[in-house]
Amino acid sequence: MGKRAAPPDSGPIEPVSLKDALEERYLAYALSTIMHRALPDVRDGLKPVHRRLLYAMQQLRLGPTGEFRKCAKIVGDTMGNFHPHGNQAIYDALARLAQDFAVRYPLVDGQGNFGNIDGDNPAADRYTEARLTAVAAQLLEGIDEDTVDFRPNYDGRELEPSVLPANFPNLLANGASGIAVGMATNIPPHNVGELCDAALHLIKFPKATADKLVTFVPGPDLRRAGSIVEPREQILEAYKTGRGSFRLRARWEQEDTGRGTYQIVVTEIPYQVQKARLVARIAELLQAKKLSLLADVRDESAEDVRLILEPKSRTVDPQLLMEQMFKLTELETRVPLNMNVLSHGKIPNVLGLRQVLQEWLDHRLEVLVRRSKFRLAKIDHRLEVLAGYLIVYLNLDKVIKIIREKDEPKPALMKAFKLTEVQAEAILNMRLRACRKLEEMEIKREHDDLTKERKELNALLRSTDKQWNRIGDEIKGLKEQFGQKTEIGRRRTSFAEAPDDVAIELAEAMIEKEPVTIVLSEKGWLRSIKGHAVEEGSLAFKEGDRLKTFLRAQTTDTLLLFATNGRFYSLAADKLPGGRGHGEPFRLMVDIEDAGDCVQLFVYEPGRKLLVASESGYGFIVAEDEVIAMTRKGKQILNVKSDDEAAVCTPVEGDSVAVIGANRKLLLFPLKELPEMPRGKGVRLQRYKDGGLADAKTFTKKEGLTYLDAAKRSFTLSSAELRDWWGARAQAGRLPPRGFPSRASSATASDLA
Repeated sequence: MGKRAAPPDSGPIEPVSLKDALEERYLAYALSTIMHRALPDVRDGLKPVHRRLLYAMQQLRLGPTGEFRKCAKIVGDTMGNFHPHGNQAIYDALARLAQDFAVRYPLVDGQGNFGNIDGDNPAADRYTEARLTAVAAQLLEGIDEDTVDFRPNYDGRELEPSVLPANFPNLLANGASGIAVGMATNIPPHNVGELCDAALHLIKFPKATADKLVTFVPGPDLRRAGSIVEPREQILEAYKTGRGSFRLRARWEQEDTGRGTYQIVVTEIPYQVQKARLVARIAELLQAKKLSLLADVRDESAEDVRLILEPKSRTVDPQLLMEQMFKLTELETRVPLNMNVLSHGKIPNVLGLRQVLQEWLDHRLEVLVRRSKFRLAKIDHRLEVLAGYLIVYLNLDKVIKIIREKDEPKPALMKAFKLTEVQAEAILNMRLRACRKLEEMEIKREHDDLTKERKELNALLRSTDKQWNRIGDEIKGLKEQFGQKTEIGRRRTSFAEAPDDVAIELAEAMIEKEPVTIVLSEKGWLRSIKGHAVEEGSLAFKEGDRLKTFLRAQTTDTLLLFATNGRFYSLAADKLPGGRGHGEPFRLMVDIEDAGDCVQLFVYEPGRKLLVASESGYGFIVAEDEVIAMTRKGKQILNVKSDDEAAVCTPVEGDSVAVIGANRKLLLFPLKELPEMPRGKGVRLQRYKDGGLADAKTFTKKEGLTYLDAAKRSFTLSSAELRDWWGARAQAGRLPPRGFPSRASSATASDLA
């Protein structure tokens, strides 16, 4: 093939690195997504598409008391003038602003089918109509009075606002959600009355902390209500940092159906959960027999939500039934909080509650100052015109004569009466009927009123305190219009505490509680035998295998297996293989390397603490609640190197630690010298020249150290008898007293128990 010729008139061809080109273009795309699509502005709480929609509707004069207009017209004007994207995307944004089940304070008053709580889509834009709500009017108030900056639209033919005046805390009141490149935002709705109270407090006390502001804004207030069951300290932390989440539960009540039976009626489902999908999911779980306490579900909803849950029997505790439903279905969800917004309209930033309110107040201050200056300029212009009118009335005949006789009356008037160009133009544009005596009196009255208003505006612009007082009055008016005493402003989401002890009862209700005996062999075969009557001597094992651990437990218990890799694995006692045969290797139940082995197997006890240590002599104390992880991979707690492995796991009881090494040297030291931590390598327990750690246990110094000899006989040494072995952590220790187990391998966890 011949060499391809360059395109005509293409200009010089410059080589560009593919890496550089991709980085540059992707960065431009990322910035565009962050700034113009995904993240809202902290000042008005809007993304560009919503801001452009509201401004287009304002330009069409679709006020709260005005006429409705076809949504197709609104979408067309928005797309043609301001937002050059797909009309379906614009209509979706418009429709959502009108959905009272999705938006806490709707910004669009819709007429027609705008979708429903079951997830049905709105009708096409040619069938629906819309206008602005009173809330949207508050956001747009003063936009024609130079309160905000305008910028050219996408083709430079129109101007659009870069932000709205926002006499309404829309970001927190209606919330926002969006996914950008490398960042996202998710803000739930809040109660406007509470936000107004917090803003007023912040005006009065500019250094107020988030702790105080949360007393005014206790949590989200969602359109579809329910109850928040998040602990108070977690809510406070979320509002301090701008990141967190809230547990939200459906609201329900027990309804008596006669003869001792009852049914559960769910009256409110969580925010952003589609009812139809929720019912379908519950039905799937019923078919799969995963809802052991539920017999049936049906939807009796009309305009209000009414979801019926029937228990399997009259003896089922309604609280337990609902706890099971909360655990397995979307009747309980987590509402995320990630206040990642555009600070000052330019900088993506995660802000706390205080910063968000402060930026909104700062914006309101700027709007007030700009609006006051705009009004002042209008007053100055009007006073100038009125002064000219008064000169006309004082010299009416002469003015008329000049106008009638002069070819160019304007410069003649300016010269004769020392008028400005503005005054002369206004006089020439006057109507003859405006020259009445009554009109002269009205102009004098207007002149006096404007002079008084001008004085007040100048005083306002000179005093920051007066400006904040004016903003406070505006916020009080906002609270009067949309506060808790109004129908739209009353709090819908309540607060409750999730019962603490129900989790255990629920587990017991879902699993039949029976006594079992857990047997683990040296080679790792694990089984569960019904009952507690099993004797150790009656157990059979594979050839060359023998007993390692023998436990008596219940089917509702959780077993903890501590492995040589430093991981804890959680096993449900009711899921273990039965006692027929030799069971199954525990390595098939968890993800553990072939070389890994079990160090200790025991029944989980909430609130207990454990001492864990490696063969190299490093260890620490960990809360037993921290090691639970119901996954096959378990949870890494003790960090060990490839040439090391975990060797000890023993309950913490007492105030002292006993450590013995493979070199048979014993060391005793105070328990307080060991740190408590959730994960890590730990600190050195005992120093070794040869070998490593053989065993460790905790005990009470006052009661002495108890140990078992090779014949399993129990002995106790008092504190006085052990005085020579007391020292500090990380010392080498010394040979144990006479009669102590002669082999380090015999000093196992059970021997020191």
